[in-house]
Amino acid sequence: MRELFSTFGLPELIAAIMVLALNAYVVMGGADFGGGVWDLLATGPRRESQRALIASSIGPVWEANHVWLIVVVVMLFTAFPVAFNVLGTLLHIPLTLMLIGIVMRGSAFVFRSYGSRAPATRGRWGVAFAIASLVTPVVLGMVIGAIASGKIADAMDTLESGGGTFYEIYIRPWFGVFPLAVGVFALALFAFLAAVYLTIEARDEPLREDFRKRALSASAAVFVSAGVALLVAQHEAPRVAAGVSGAPWSMPLHLATAAAAITAIVTLWQRAFRVARVAAIAQVSLILWGWALSQYPYILPTRLTIADGAAPPITLRLLLIGLGVGSAILIPSLRYLFKTFAGRAADL
Repeated sequence: MRELFSTFGLPELIAAIMVLALNAYVVMGGADFGGGVWDLLATGPRRESQRALIASSIGPVWEANHVWLIVVVVMLFTAFPVAFNVLGTLLHIPLTLMLIGIVMRGSAFVFRSYGSRAPATRGRWGVAFAIASLVTPVVLGMVIGAIASGKIADAMDTLESGGGTFYEIYIRPWFGVFPLAVGVFALALFAFLAAVYLTIEARDEPLREDFRKRALSASAAVFVSAGVALLVAQHEAPRVAAGVSGAPWSMPLHLATAAAAITAIVTLWQRAFRVARVAAIAQVSLILWGWALSQYPYILPTRLTIADGAAPPITLRLLLIGLGVGSAILIPSLRYLFKTFAGRAADL
């Protein structure tokens, strides 16, 4: 553990703040995507009530949650311009697909909520909303999987050598078994978060029970998809596998993650939904930080370290000042937004 923080400086602090912002996006914006999954899978006599609850829960805050993703992108551009350039070039296809999915999802949600009330039209927009909600988290996970696997470094070498095909440089790094496994894992995590959150939003007991069952089934999907991703990582991303299984911090992290997961399942079973929400957030957050720690000290394994890819110190200091000023405005504003609309779903 001492070795982990022996070289911790200003670049590493900025990188940690980036992971914090990504963490916020995952536990808030990710749950919005998960809501789209349950919108698609709404079944039974209460399916329209399920969709109405999802829409009313997402409606006030879904756009605001994307601010965390914007923070991550701006920090990457400012603090680690080389990494931004490499990722924007080699992963331009999945990143573009992800942006299209975000825009498509938001547009479909608005048109379904405020456009034509004709059932056929609303149904078409609902399908578009659900498909974008499924595809976007998978692509986000594939981007993370591509970065963690180290395949970006291979593509950089191929590009710099002047050889290689379009497929080898721009497709292979992200379109593989391990990135896809991480993408499915991300989708399962988002669906799990959404279902847990919706158990609290629901005030109708049968409706709450619907999402409790969905949360329990999603927790099983998280367990299976995590196992598959770890198994695939043994061959496709050995550095990740070694990091999450052999590093000094791995055992405490696994124990904490397992404790959070078991707590979430038990409290869902016992219908202690607010405790389940805290446990679910902790579980997802620990998984995300496990990925970040597994590739430390690299920002692009195994080619570019955080320290080597950082902007000049003056830029990093100014960025920290900007983050401090921005946080003083952003965090109270978001808190006011959530407080204003707290319980809105329950009253509809």
